[in-house]
Amino acid sequence: LEARCAEAGCAVEYDGSDDASAAASKAEGADIVLLCGATTSTEGGDRKNLEVDQSSFLVAAAAALKEMQAPLVTLTISPAVILMPWADDVDAIVNVFLAGKYTGTAFAAVLFGDSNPSAKSLVTFPRSVDQTIPPCPGVPCNYTEGLFVGYAGLEDQAVLFPFGHGLSYTSFTYAGLSVASAAAESTPDVCKGAAMCATAKVTNSGSVAGVEVAQLYLGFPEGFGEPTKLLRGFVRTALLQPGDSADLAFALSERDLQIYSTDGDGGWMTPNGEFQVFVGSSSRELPLSSSFSM
Repeated sequence: LEARCAEAGCAVEYDGSDDASAAASKAEGADIVLLCGATTSTEGGDRKNLEVDQSSFLVAAAAALKEMQAPLVTLTISPAVILMPWADDVDAIVNVFLAGKYTGTAFAAVLFGDSNPSAKSLVTFPRSVDQTIPPCPGVPCNYTEGLFVGYAGLEDQAVLFPFGHGLSYTSFTYAGLSVASAAAESTPDVCKGAAMCATAKVTNSGSVAGVEVAQLYLGFPEGFGEPTKLLRGFVRTALLQPGDSADLAFALSERDLQIYSTDGDGGWMTPNGEFQVFVGSSSRELPLSSSFSM
């Protein structure tokens, strides 16, 4: 950050005391304020909780600084899910999973706009620890949630950042969803050999070049006890200039359409009924929908 800031003609003023009052004093007159935090975690051991080590500082500092005119941004490093109780008091949040020695370079590239972020979250960031499945302290351990884990178990709850979420410095619009048998002669090559094929188009509708990761979620016929929708495919586009579009094709294999039945001898089976197809930018941002029956 210091090196990139020097290139841009600015300077970094740093306070490492984890004291909210000291941070507020240091931030006076700043053009942008960065609050940093991370988790302490190692292989072979569990974290004690889902907080970053500096959680209390981030909460207090964000509350003290939120009235400032300068943008307030938190930078966090985590191995997976973390709680962010300060989120409502800041202007932006940048989280990176373990990025190694290039962590600082990655943060600088995003903050200065040298790189347009395109990553999508592999986890749901919860509002509360109550939205997670607690570890089991004893044996035997009876987990009763079944298929309703992660985003599949939080459909009716407000979360901080949903599964598949990720912002960009540009915007994307979706259109033209079509779902058909992959046996059709006109099916895209990526769908050949699949059971069904979903196609759509995504357009960079903003003013900055960017990459989108489009996602397809499948809803199973009612009455089989499946989650509302499950991820069944994603497509990462090439770099799209403003106004450019990309054709999307999602192959749905026979297994993608099946559920596991415990009736009789058990096994994989394709349920009869109407399937729902959703396409968009995250598990909660799905502007396109269609359906087909089996």
